[in-house]
Amino acid sequence: MAFPRVFREFDVETSVGAIHGTIGGDGPPLLLLHGFPQTHLMWEAVAGELAERHTVVATDLRGYGGSVATPPSEADYSMRGLAVDQVEAMAALGFDRFDVAGHDRGGRCAYRMAIDHPDTVTRLAVLDIVPTLDSFERADHRFALGFWVWSFLAAPAPIPETLILGAPDAFIDHVLAAWPDPGFTFPEASARAYRTQFHDPARVQAICAQYRCAPTIDTELDRLYRPRRPITCPTLVLWSATGAVAEWYDPLAIWRQWSRDAQGASIPAGHFLPEEAPDLVAQHLRDFFH
Repeated sequence: MAFPRVFREFDVETSVGAIHGTIGGDGPPLLLLHGFPQTHLMWEAVAGELAERHTVVATDLRGYGGSVATPPSEADYSMRGLAVDQVEAMAALGFDRFDVAGHDRGGRCAYRMAIDHPDTVTRLAVLDIVPTLDSFERADHRFALGFWVWSFLAAPAPIPETLILGAPDAFIDHVLAAWPDPGFTFPEASARAYRTQFHDPARVQAICAQYRCAPTIDTELDRLYRPRRPITCPTLVLWSATGAVAEWYDPLAIWRQWSRDAQGASIPAGHFLPEEAPDLVAQHLRDFFH
């Protein structure tokens, strides 16, 4: 699997360093943001169809893939900070207003971007998440065991960093095997790319820094903004029909506490929606980002 030939890779400078990605297609700009433990490669099977109507930009979040892994002591790794990275990267590409879709960690960056930059984000899609504050408020034993990476990666440094770097392939292979629906296997090229970044101490440190911001900065920002229903743009919510989000939450009801215009649907796939069900995800995104 690879991005269509119309796409080209790029690196653009932001205030924290270079953001890496790929761009292709023609039409209104659409930013695609990946989740954990992936890179922009997760959008390979979806991007081509979206590029028929949009200029599609798929980037690596700071710390992942080919984007800069700024030391946590030098930069804000909250979703507010990561959203600024992506707004600056899109501006460097010539886009001051754009649609955005994000999966998992990318979805958290995307909804924070829609809150903090309402004049920039025109439409928002979030895939297989509920907001961070709602996740923690509803946390129980199922959350502790099912979303164990939230606690593990947020543990004090250098414990998770040391353990991950001791067996990075085993760590990522477990995640890639446990979270999809049974029978799904990642293409080896994608799995290799996802593993490779966890061999880099700077990237592991950066990714752990993001998770440490979830119960602190990210949660406090959510608590401040949620009462205002702060997302003013149209919002699409997609979630796994077989995963934790569907089992533990009413995702559309939760997102309607945040967005004034939310619609959504479940997808018959596991957590990694764009890779497990690319045709369905592409159809939903095409219909929404019209």
